[in-house]
Amino acid sequence: MAIASVIDCGANEGQFGRAISTVFPDAQLYCFEPLEEPYGRLCVWAKTQNGRVQCFNFALGDKQGEVQMHRHDGHTPSSSLLASTSHGHLVYPQTRIESLSKVQLTTLDQALHERLENMPRGILLKLDVQGFEDRVLRGATRVLSACTACVLEVCLDPLYENQAEFLELARLLKDADYHYAGNLDQEYADDGRVVYFDAVFRKP
Repeated sequence: MAIASVIDCGANEGQFGRAISTVFPDAQLYCFEPLEEPYGRLCVWAKTQNGRVQCFNFALGDKQGEVQMHRHDGHTPSSSLLASTSHGHLVYPQTRIESLSKVQLTTLDQALHERLENMPRGILLKLDVQGFEDRVLRGATRVLSACTACVLEVCLDPLYENQAEFLELARLLKDADYHYAGNLDQEYADDGRVVYFDAVFRKP
């Protein structure tokens, strides 16, 4: 698959951006991270990439406004716009230390309104927004129509309140002409069950 652009939703400090750059070293990256500290580290890395990485200090969903984010100070990648469940605290104790941070919320369509037309094709959309993936997809109609593939994290254990369900995510992507193509990584619990996985969807 030829990928020339990557839209990274939930970029944190750029972990996925660094990894995908080893596969597609010439791709343009558009990285979204709402929390100030990881966003700062993301920008530091972006400045070393010769202008191919653009950073956006927004949370993403299906509307615009200011919202409270549940920040996990011991593990910022698991921070979410959704509150963690008691089960989530049990499975991942680092999520027990939580504070609220005000962040700006927008839709992916709005954030990339002026860039999408000239964005190099094919486009990979990556979502790792801790249970909020369905809302991001609902706010990304135009972006989805322009993309070639989508990789998104799916929680099977109830880690967040009102988290997205796999069947709903699959339906939203099917409506946008994507087909489920398998999984990348899976996280297992001690008893062998899958806690969450990264699902791949692509257009035919």
